Amino acid sequence: MTLRKSTFTRRDVVHSMAAGGLVGGTCGMLARPAAYAAARLAYDPNAHFDLTVSEVELRRNSAGRMLMARIYEPKGEGPFPTVLDLHGGAWNRKNRLAEEPMDRALAASGLLVIAVDMTLAPEAPYPACVQDANYSVRWLKLNATKWNGDASKVGVYASSSGGHVAELLAMRPHEPQYSSIPLDGAPSVDGAVAYVAMRSPISNTFARFENAQRRGREQMVKYNTVFFSPWESIHESNPQEILERKEEINLVPFLIMQGALDDNVLPLMQENFVKSYIAAGGSCEYHLFENSVHEWVAKPGPQTDKAREVVKAFIARQLNA
Repeated sequence: MTLRKSTFTRRDVVHSMAAGGLVGGTCGMLARPAAYAAARLAYDPNAHFDLTVSEVELRRNSAGRMLMARIYEPKGEGPFPTVLDLHGGAWNRKNRLAEEPMDRALAASGLLVIAVDMTLAPEAPYPACVQDANYSVRWLKLNATKWNGDASKVGVYASSSGGHVAELLAMRPHEPQYSSIPLDGAPSVDGAVAYVAMRSPISNTFARFENAQRRGREQMVKYNTVFFSPWESIHESNPQEILERKEEINLVPFLIMQGALDDNVLPLMQENFVKSYIAAGGSCEYHLFENSVHEWVAKPGPQTDKAREVVKAFIARQLNA
């Protein structure tokens, strides 16, 4: 893959942040799966559908827990574009219900949204949850039609540590350690995705760990040491460092939404990642949400409403590209 330098500068980011607007750019040829290149899916972000919500078993993890998938299916003619939701929780907690308000909002606009459980760090450390995500993409490609879904352009919505998982999933879709869980009936299906929309992703794992240390957040420090075992994996799986090492990666369009008052994942961390991703040849839209902390979308309000509209508009652009 040829990597080209972007003309996107720090001044561009700062100007956009000050305006509270969008940062985006495309440089070079994006390494996108060929199957996605010609696909166009009908999607109107302003549409509204009633929903059917159900749950199915996904797979049993190594700890013996059954991972579940929660399905938000629009009631309509379809087929509907498919989105996988990867939950946050600092790799150590939460489940498929974590982003239910966002999942419902996206599904009601005409998207088949599937929120899945992932293995938690006390059950198994990295890369177990990334393996779950890769498996979930392949499982969706095989099964989305059961819920009137079109899996020709599987997208991802992810939050916080789920954003970290999503970045690794997107950047390394063919990584053997991520795709090691076999999918019965579809051994040749891969884990490639078409786009990723994220809220507060942990795009620099080590910088986020250092921030927790500086602030004396012992629980967050522990969450990191439990998940990154052996400890060196905090660098091997660091999206920012992956870009700095100039690894050969897959580049798909990213959307990153960041709270300006977030003291968990700092805005500067995201700014640096956005610049690095675009410099590597990727496309990344960046939105800074004023007066917003790490999990601002968990509470109703104007910024939460805005986040939902931003995600829907981004997905529409990817599906209609």
